[in-house]
Amino acid sequence: MPTPTSPLVPFITQRAGEEAAPDNLVLLPHTDGRLHLHYLDEDPRDRDLRGVLWARCSFNPLDAQGQPTGAPQLKLMHPYRQMMTMQALRCQICTTPARTPLGLIFLAGPDDHTGETAEVLTNQPPVCARHLRTAARLCPHLGGHPTVFLAQSAPLYGTTGTLYGLGTAGVQPVAQPGPPLPYGHTDTACFLASQQIRRLTAYRTVDLDELCNQLRTHSG
Repeated sequence: MPTPTSPLVPFITQRAGEEAAPDNLVLLPHTDGRLHLHYLDEDPRDRDLRGVLWARCSFNPLDAQGQPTGAPQLKLMHPYRQMMTMQALRCQICTTPARTPLGLIFLAGPDDHTGETAEVLTNQPPVCARHLRTAARLCPHLGGHPTVFLAQSAPLYGTTGTLYGLGTAGVQPVAQPGPPLPYGHTDTACFLASQQIRRLTAYRTVDLDELCNQLRTHSG
């Protein structure tokens, strides 16, 4: 837990000194007849559970409480820590299991992705009941007044990142971050992911204060 001199910082926050690692990228022929993006020194940990290559970022040492050290850069999410909490449905603040007796809580800001249907696509990992208000207050992306989604179903959808291809300088970006790329899309073969996305389908929007009261009732 944070000490009085060490304020709470969301686990997913990138810290000063954590920098993008040299990309070391190559495009290699695959058995499907297409080129696939790889690291020259690729490790199994460089890919998520769906096989998409992940952007590398260094890690600062951990403190005595197991939390990352370094000045927080609150506007940035560490790619791996974002993916780890999103993939395992862990709280973005403390990494405990995020599911509550009422469902999974996701907070969305004004710029979050929404489709043409009632589905919501979010890059924000869930929050646990204990840190619901904390996440709403600390995350600059949410603007202090987030939309609160209480979801019963939130399957993995895909990733955001950068599409690579062959150019005059060799392997280089050909498309910068845009809408999330769904898992299974043909472009994932040449995609370097930086954030994982979940799709909310069975959900309802709720008032933050009302939800906090309901959670207290269920825990009492």
